[in-house]
Order: sequence, then structure tokens, then C-alpha cells
Amino acid sequence: MNTLLPTDEAGVVAAITAAHAAREPLAIEGRGTKRAMLRPVQAARSLSTRLLTGITLYKPSELVISARAGTPIAEIEAALAEKGQQIIAEPPDFRALFGATEGPSLGGITASNLSGPRRITWGAMRDHVLGIRAVRGDGEVFRSGGRVLKNVTGLDLCKLLCGSHGTLGVLTEITFKVLPQPEESATLAVDVADIAAGIRVLSAGLGSPYGVSGAAILLQGSAITALLRLEDFTESVAYRMARLREDLAPLGAARQLDAEQGLATWRAVRDATALGAMPDEAVWRLSLPPSAAPSACAALAGFRLMLDWGGGLIWVAGPATEAAHATVMAAAQAGSFTLFRAPDGLRSAVPVVPAEPAPLAAIAARVKAVMDPEGILNPGRIRL
Repeated sequence: MNTLLPTDEAGVVAAITAAHAAREPLAIEGRGTKRAMLRPVQAARSLSTRLLTGITLYKPSELVISARAGTPIAEIEAALAEKGQQIIAEPPDFRALFGATEGPSLGGITASNLSGPRRITWGAMRDHVLGIRAVRGDGEVFRSGGRVLKNVTGLDLCKLLCGSHGTLGVLTEITFKVLPQPEESATLAVDVADIAAGIRVLSAGLGSPYGVSGAAILLQGSAITALLRLEDFTESVAYRMARLREDLAPLGAARQLDAEQGLATWRAVRDATALGAMPDEAVWRLSLPPSAAPSACAALAGFRLMLDWGGGLIWVAGPATEAAHATVMAAAQAGSFTLFRAPDGLRSAVPVVPAEPAPLAAIAARVKAVMDPEGILNPGRIRL
């Protein structure tokens, strides 16, 4: 596939304007790390923002940073770390899951609205985006939001584009909030008998007054472990960990992981490497009420599983077949599913997300018609 590599926003405008005039579909991507996600795009050319790089604004005292869409997340995290700050949404790095050689870009993370374990308490990436610059499907540049924490700008197009996977516009610059890095991070691991017991542990931890910032369940063979994370100042974490451990003692044998093991474990949860998906397996993500997780997991016996977000997110790995996909869809009846990774043949043959109710589908079609009149931006990426 021929790839267009504009070096600035004007280049993006020129490429999209020409494609719009010719009614030529474009596959929109950042650094190409998530090509195997959702449906394959049928386009002769791709438009990559990988050369639109650089931090354009950083005000540590105001907890605000702006960067061009192609800027690697690692570069932004390094700049923030120098000032003792971090990206709130804990964006995942799925290069192992997708077999990519590079890490994600800011535009890719924002356009896919991907977030890590901290989402359960601090919200998704879309909740921290303050402003964007982007190019519509007809080549028009538009801005939404701003570069300050308090701004009123009418329609919140920031949230509309977060999670749109490049189907409504091409992000060129993103401004978002950041927070100080925690001084200390501690992890409590509780051995449990089954998923239901694990959900009870996570629910108790999240319902406690101790500020849990991560709640996951790992399944390794017959061992099931519930994980709870605390982050804050060292003395505060030590006190709250002691109290949390005491309160959860009746629910299972608990132990505190050492600092290095805890950090490595949450990276594995964040990046889904803890799922242990084999290279030839498909990977799904299910979003369900935590109370529905035990029955959903029971319906997925034989699949590899990992739970995050207090049990509200279930990672699933299994055969890349239509039969397996049908089983996953049935297990997700209480919520929704995403076919996160699969061979092109399967991604082309089955729904990769649930069908929208007719009223929502009508609204989505009207929005698409305004933002991308000729339907050239990532056509078929999410739905046919």
C-alpha cells in the first residue's frame, strides 16, 4: 500500500483535499501499530501522521501539554517524567499484542480512546483531552476545545473524535491534562477460588475509602489472583495498604508484591501481555457490568481470560474462527464486545463491534455525512 507521509498539517490538508475530490478512500493511521485492530480498510493508499511530531506546548505548573499527533507516547512520557508528571489515562503499548516494532503515537491513542488500568478511577483518555486540531474528510481544518483547563467552546468535538478510529477526521494536534506521578505504588494480591470471589475482592477494594487505582484478575492455570493497586505519597500508601489488607483478610490469602514486581505486573495488565495470547489466536475485549463477569467467564471456558477495571473489562484470547467469535458475542450479551485482534479474513467476515440501535445508527450516519461527506476516511473500519 502506498503511504502518504505529510510533514505538517498543510500536507494533511492537501492529501485529504485531493482524495476528497477524487473520491479515493484513505486508510488513516498514526505509526501503524494497530492495523490488525477492528476491520481492515479497503484503500489503495494510507495517510500516516507519523512525521507530525513534537511537543508544541508544555506548562507543568498548569498540568497541560500539547503535541502533534504523530509524537510517540514514549517521547511525551519522557518529557513529563522530567517534571515528575504522567499521562493520567495510563495509555497501553500493544506492540507485543499486534506484533508491531514501534510504540503508539499520541494521535493513535486518542483516536482509539485506549486507556490502562487507571481508567477505573481516573477515566478514559477522552476524559482528559482539552483540545484538538483536526482535518475533516473534505480537507477543512477545525479546532475544538482549547489549551486551558477551563474553556467553553460550544460543541465538544474532542470527545466525538476520541474513539472514532480516524473515521471522522485526522487529528493533527492534541492538548490534554496531566497529573503528578505518584511517589509510591503498592500492589495487594489476593488468591481466590473463582472469578466470583475475585470480583468480590475487587468490589470491596474499589468500594473502600483507600483510593484503589487498579483492580484486575489474573488467571494462570488453575491459579486465580485478584490485584488491587494503591498510588500516592509513600506514607499514605503504607497506611492505606495496611488497612486494605486487614479489611480484605476474610476474602482470601493476601500478600503485598514487592515494588518491582508490582510495576511489572501492572504493565503486563495494561499492555494485555498478562493474557498470554498466542500469535495465532484472536483477541477480544468485552465490556460488561462486573456482576456479569462470572457468568460471561463461565461461558468462555477454554478461552484465555484476564479481567481489568474491577471486572468490567474482560480480555479474551482463543481460536480465530467464526464459531469462537459467535461464542464470545453470546457471552457479551450483557454489554458489548470488540474484536481486538484477528486475521484479515475473520475481521472482514464478522461484526467487530455490536450493531448500533437504529436511532443511534441514524445519528452516526448524519455525523459521518457532515464530517466526511464522501466517506473516504477509514471506510469500513468499524462497520460496513
